Amino acid sequence: MSKPGMFWRRINGGEKNDSLICGLCPHGCVLNSGVCGLCNKRRNMGGELVSESYGQISSMALDPIEKKPLHMFYPGAMILSIGSLGCNFRCQFCQNHEIAMGHVRYEVMTPEQITNLAQETVSHGNIGVAYTYNEPLIGYEFVYDCSRLIRDAGLKNVIVTNGFINQEPLEALLPCIDAMNIDLKGFTDKFYKKINGNLESVKNTIALASDSCHVEVTTLVIPGENEEDVEPIARWLAGINPSIPLHLSRFFPRHQYEDREATSRDVIIKSAESARKHLKHVFTGNM
Repeated sequence: MSKPGMFWRRINGGEKNDSLICGLCPHGCVLNSGVCGLCNKRRNMGGELVSESYGQISSMALDPIEKKPLHMFYPGAMILSIGSLGCNFRCQFCQNHEIAMGHVRYEVMTPEQITNLAQETVSHGNIGVAYTYNEPLIGYEFVYDCSRLIRDAGLKNVIVTNGFINQEPLEALLPCIDAMNIDLKGFTDKFYKKINGNLESVKNTIALASDSCHVEVTTLVIPGENEEDVEPIARWLAGINPSIPLHLSRFFPRHQYEDREATSRDVIIKSAESARKHLKHVFTGNM
Protein backbone atom coordinates (compact mmCIF):
# COMPACT_ATOMS: atom_id res chain seq x y z
CA MET A 1 0.00 0.00 0.00
CA SER A 2 1.33 3.43 -0.90
CA LYS A 3 0.01 6.94 -0.41
CA PRO A 4 0.65 10.30 -2.08
CA GLY A 5 3.54 11.95 -0.32
CA MET A 6 3.60 15.32 1.38
CA PHE A 7 6.31 18.00 1.17
CA TRP A 8 7.70 17.82 -2.35
CA ARG A 9 7.80 19.95 -5.49
CA ARG A 10 8.43 19.50 -9.19
CA ILE A 11 11.67 20.74 -10.69
CA ASN A 12 11.23 22.97 -13.70
CA GLY A 13 13.89 22.44 -16.31
CA GLY A 14 15.15 19.23 -14.75
CA GLU A 15 16.58 16.28 -16.62
CA LYS A 16 13.04 15.11 -17.21
CA ASN A 17 9.76 17.01 -17.05
CA ASP A 18 8.55 14.82 -14.22
CA SER A 19 11.59 15.26 -11.96
CA LEU A 20 10.85 16.31 -8.39
CA ILE A 21 12.57 17.11 -5.11
CA CYS A 22 11.51 15.58 -1.80
CA GLY A 23 11.29 18.18 0.95
CA LEU A 24 10.71 15.91 3.93
CA CYS A 25 14.27 15.71 5.22
CA PRO A 26 17.43 17.77 4.69
CA HIS A 27 18.75 15.35 2.04
CA GLY A 28 16.41 17.02 -0.47
CA CYS A 29 16.64 14.02 -2.79
CA VAL A 30 16.17 14.91 -6.47
CA LEU A 31 14.15 12.11 -8.04
CA ASN A 32 13.53 11.27 -11.68
CA SER A 33 10.53 9.11 -12.50
CA GLY A 34 10.71 5.68 -10.87
CA VAL A 35 13.56 6.62 -8.55
CA CYS A 36 13.56 6.28 -4.73
CA GLY A 37 15.26 8.62 -2.32
CA LEU A 38 18.07 7.60 0.01
CA CYS A 39 15.47 6.33 2.48
CA ASN A 40 14.37 3.69 -0.08
CA LYS A 41 10.71 4.38 0.69
CA ARG A 42 9.80 7.68 -1.01
CA ARG A 43 9.56 7.31 -4.79
CA ASN A 44 8.76 9.44 -7.83
CA MET A 45 5.93 7.66 -9.62
CA GLY A 46 5.23 9.41 -12.91
CA GLY A 47 5.93 12.86 -11.55
CA GLU A 48 4.20 12.38 -8.19
CA LEU A 49 5.86 11.53 -4.87
CA VAL A 50 4.47 8.47 -3.11
CA SER A 51 5.23 7.03 0.31
CA GLU A 52 5.76 3.33 -0.30
CA SER A 53 6.03 2.38 3.36
CA TYR A 54 2.53 3.58 4.21
CA GLY A 55 0.99 1.02 6.58
CA GLN A 56 3.97 -1.38 6.33
CA ILE A 57 4.38 -2.69 9.88
CA SER A 58 7.54 -4.73 10.40
CA SER A 59 7.49 -4.85 14.20
CA MET A 60 4.95 -4.45 16.98
CA ALA A 61 5.09 -4.89 20.74
CA LEU A 62 3.50 -3.61 23.91
CA ASP A 63 6.59 -2.19 25.62
CA PRO A 64 7.35 -0.47 28.91
CA ILE A 65 7.67 3.24 28.15
CA GLU A 66 11.17 3.11 29.65
CA LYS A 67 12.36 1.00 26.68
CA LYS A 68 11.91 3.88 24.21
CA PRO A 69 13.77 5.14 26.28
CA LEU A 70 11.51 7.64 28.05
CA HIS A 71 12.13 7.67 31.79
CA MET A 72 10.27 10.83 32.72
CA PHE A 73 7.12 10.51 30.62
CA TYR A 74 4.40 8.43 32.31
CA PRO A 75 6.92 6.15 34.07
CA GLY A 76 5.61 2.66 34.64
CA ALA A 77 3.20 2.84 31.70
CA MET A 78 3.11 0.58 28.66
CA ILE A 79 2.96 1.78 25.07
CA LEU A 80 2.08 0.07 21.79
CA SER A 81 5.28 0.26 19.75
CA ILE A 82 5.18 -0.06 15.97
CA GLY A 83 7.96 -0.06 13.42
CA SER A 84 7.98 0.18 9.65
CA LEU A 85 10.85 -0.04 7.12
CA GLY A 86 13.62 2.23 5.91
CA CYS A 87 15.89 4.99 7.19
CA ASN A 88 17.46 8.20 5.89
CA PHE A 89 20.78 7.60 7.71
CA ARG A 90 23.46 5.01 7.02
CA CYS A 91 24.87 4.26 10.46
CA GLN A 92 27.64 1.68 10.37
CA PHE A 93 26.69 0.82 13.96
CA CYS A 94 22.94 0.47 13.36
CA GLN A 95 21.24 -1.67 15.99
CA ASN A 96 18.22 -2.45 13.76
CA HIS A 97 19.77 -2.54 10.29
CA GLU A 98 17.53 -5.34 8.96
CA ILE A 99 14.49 -3.12 9.55
CA ALA A 100 16.24 0.11 8.56
CA MET A 101 17.25 -1.36 5.21
CA GLY A 102 13.86 -2.95 4.60
CA HIS A 103 15.09 -6.55 4.62
CA VAL A 104 12.31 -8.08 6.72
CA ARG A 105 8.74 -9.12 6.17
CA TYR A 106 5.89 -6.82 7.08
CA GLU A 107 2.13 -6.73 7.28
CA VAL A 108 -0.04 -3.88 6.10
CA MET A 109 -2.27 -2.09 8.59
CA THR A 110 -4.38 1.04 8.39
CA PRO A 111 -4.28 3.93 10.86
CA GLU A 112 -7.75 2.86 11.98
CA GLN A 113 -6.51 -0.65 12.79
CA ILE A 114 -3.56 0.75 14.75
CA THR A 115 -5.90 3.02 16.70
CA ASN A 116 -8.32 0.18 17.47
CA LEU A 117 -5.45 -1.99 18.70
CA ALA A 118 -4.15 0.83 20.87
CA GLN A 119 -7.59 1.23 22.43
CA GLU A 120 -7.94 -2.52 22.98
CA THR A 121 -4.67 -2.62 24.92
CA VAL A 122 -5.53 0.22 27.29
CA SER A 123 -6.67 -2.43 29.75
CA HIS A 124 -3.07 -3.74 29.74
CA GLY A 125 -1.69 -0.35 30.74
CA ASN A 126 -1.24 1.08 27.24
CA ILE A 127 -1.22 4.88 26.98
CA GLY A 128 -0.89 5.23 23.21
CA VAL A 129 1.41 4.52 20.25
CA ALA A 130 5.18 4.85 19.85
CA TYR A 131 6.50 5.12 16.30
CA THR A 132 9.91 3.47 16.60
CA TYR A 133 12.34 0.64 15.63
CA ASN A 134 13.16 2.01 12.16
CA GLU A 135 13.26 5.75 11.38
CA PRO A 136 9.52 6.50 11.60
CA LEU A 137 9.57 9.96 10.05
CA ILE A 138 10.44 8.70 6.56
CA GLY A 139 6.94 7.21 6.72
CA TYR A 140 5.67 10.66 7.61
CA GLU A 141 2.21 10.30 6.07
CA PHE A 142 1.37 7.21 8.11
CA VAL A 143 2.60 8.79 11.34
CA TYR A 144 0.67 11.95 10.48
CA ASP A 145 -2.59 10.07 9.88
CA CYS A 146 -2.21 7.75 12.87
CA SER A 147 -1.28 10.53 15.27
CA ARG A 148 -4.50 12.38 14.60
CA LEU A 149 -6.65 9.33 15.21
CA ILE A 150 -4.68 8.44 18.34
CA ARG A 151 -5.06 11.99 19.67
CA ASP A 152 -8.83 11.93 18.95
CA ALA A 153 -9.02 8.66 20.91
CA GLY A 154 -7.54 10.39 23.95
CA LEU A 155 -4.25 8.49 23.76
CA LYS A 156 -0.61 9.59 23.52
CA ASN A 157 1.73 9.77 20.53
CA VAL A 158 5.46 9.12 20.99
CA ILE A 159 8.16 9.32 18.29
CA VAL A 160 11.60 7.73 18.59
CA THR A 161 13.64 9.36 15.84
CA ASN A 162 17.03 10.39 14.52
CA GLY A 163 15.65 13.93 14.27
CA PHE A 164 16.64 14.37 10.62
CA ILE A 165 13.59 16.18 9.30
CA ASN A 166 12.95 19.61 7.82
CA GLN A 167 11.32 22.28 9.92
CA GLU A 168 8.06 22.62 7.97
CA PRO A 169 6.97 18.95 8.22
CA LEU A 170 8.14 18.82 11.83
CA GLU A 171 6.03 21.82 12.78
CA ALA A 172 3.00 20.33 11.01
CA LEU A 173 3.33 17.11 13.02
CA LEU A 174 4.20 18.42 16.48
CA PRO A 175 0.68 19.53 17.55
CA CYS A 176 -0.31 15.85 17.83
CA ILE A 177 2.92 14.60 19.43
CA ASP A 178 3.18 14.19 23.20
CA ALA A 179 6.77 12.98 23.57
CA MET A 180 9.90 12.32 21.53
CA ASN A 181 13.15 10.54 22.13
CA ILE A 182 15.66 12.02 19.70
CA ASP A 183 19.04 10.48 18.92
CA LEU A 184 21.93 12.91 19.10
CA LYS A 185 24.50 10.53 17.67
CA GLY A 186 27.52 12.78 18.03
CA PHE A 187 28.38 16.44 18.23
CA THR A 188 30.61 17.08 15.23
CA ASP A 189 29.93 17.59 11.54
CA LYS A 190 32.57 14.94 10.82
CA PHE A 191 30.67 12.30 12.76
CA TYR A 192 27.35 13.12 11.07
CA LYS A 193 28.94 13.16 7.63
CA LYS A 194 29.93 9.50 8.14
CA ILE A 195 26.28 8.53 8.59
CA ASN A 196 24.89 10.73 5.76
CA GLY A 197 23.44 13.40 8.02
CA ASN A 198 24.22 16.80 9.43
CA LEU A 199 24.40 17.95 13.02
CA GLU A 200 22.62 21.29 12.74
CA SER A 201 19.42 19.74 11.38
CA VAL A 202 19.18 17.39 14.36
CA LYS A 203 19.95 20.18 16.82
CA ASN A 204 17.16 22.23 15.24
CA THR A 205 14.71 19.34 15.68
CA ILE A 206 15.60 19.01 19.37
CA ALA A 207 15.24 22.73 19.97
CA LEU A 208 11.87 22.97 18.19
CA ALA A 209 10.43 19.81 19.71
CA SER A 210 11.42 20.79 23.25
CA ASP A 211 9.19 23.86 22.92
CA SER A 212 6.21 21.69 21.93
CA CYS A 213 6.33 18.33 23.73
CA HIS A 214 8.26 16.26 26.24
CA VAL A 215 11.74 15.50 24.86
CA GLU A 216 14.43 13.07 25.96
CA VAL A 217 17.72 12.60 24.09
CA THR A 218 19.81 9.46 23.53
CA THR A 219 23.48 9.15 22.60
CA LEU A 220 24.99 5.76 21.79
CA VAL A 221 28.54 6.05 23.14
CA ILE A 222 30.94 4.32 20.72
CA PRO A 223 34.61 3.73 21.63
CA GLY A 224 36.94 5.90 19.57
CA GLU A 225 34.04 7.65 17.83
CA ASN A 226 32.06 10.01 20.04
CA GLU A 227 33.16 9.58 23.66
CA GLU A 228 34.50 13.13 23.72
CA ASP A 229 31.18 14.50 22.51
CA VAL A 230 29.20 13.64 25.63
CA GLU A 231 30.02 16.69 27.73
CA PRO A 232 29.57 19.15 24.82
CA ILE A 233 26.19 17.51 24.12
CA ALA A 234 25.16 17.90 27.76
CA ARG A 235 26.34 21.51 27.83
CA TRP A 236 24.36 22.34 24.69
CA LEU A 237 21.20 20.61 25.94
CA ALA A 238 21.46 22.52 29.21
CA GLY A 239 21.36 25.72 27.18
CA ILE A 240 17.91 24.71 25.98
CA ASN A 241 16.71 23.28 29.29
CA PRO A 242 18.87 21.60 31.97
CA SER A 243 15.92 19.33 32.79
CA ILE A 244 16.05 17.55 29.42
CA PRO A 245 16.88 13.90 30.21
CA LEU A 246 19.95 12.48 28.47
CA HIS A 247 20.36 8.72 27.97
CA LEU A 248 23.89 7.43 27.46
CA SER A 249 23.65 4.02 25.88
CA ARG A 250 26.38 1.41 25.78
CA PHE A 251 27.44 0.28 22.29
CA PHE A 252 27.63 -3.40 21.37
CA PRO A 253 29.10 -4.67 18.06
CA ARG A 254 26.49 -4.55 15.30
CA HIS A 255 26.16 -4.30 11.51
CA GLN A 256 29.42 -2.97 9.99
CA TYR A 257 30.96 -2.47 13.42
CA GLU A 258 30.87 -6.14 14.40
CA ASP A 259 34.66 -6.10 14.79
CA ARG A 260 34.58 -3.28 17.35
CA GLU A 261 34.73 -3.74 21.10
CA ALA A 262 31.70 -2.96 23.22
CA THR A 263 31.81 0.25 25.21
CA SER A 264 33.12 -0.44 28.68
CA ARG A 265 30.95 0.21 31.70
CA ASP A 266 33.63 2.56 33.04
CA VAL A 267 33.37 4.77 29.95
CA ILE A 268 29.60 5.05 30.36
CA ILE A 269 29.91 5.83 34.07
CA LYS A 270 32.54 8.52 33.46
CA SER A 271 30.53 9.97 30.58
CA ALA A 272 27.46 10.18 32.80
CA GLU A 273 29.47 11.96 35.49
CA SER A 274 30.62 14.59 32.99
CA ALA A 275 27.09 15.06 31.64
CA ARG A 276 25.71 15.55 35.15
CA LYS A 277 27.82 18.68 35.48
CA HIS A 278 25.29 20.30 33.16
CA LEU A 279 22.06 18.28 33.22
CA LYS A 280 19.73 17.29 36.04
CA HIS A 281 18.71 13.93 34.60
CA VAL A 282 21.30 11.57 33.06
CA PHE A 283 20.56 7.88 32.60
CA THR A 284 22.75 4.97 31.51
CA GLY A 285 21.52 2.18 29.24
CA ASN A 286 22.55 -1.29 28.02
CA MET A 287 24.53 -1.76 31.19
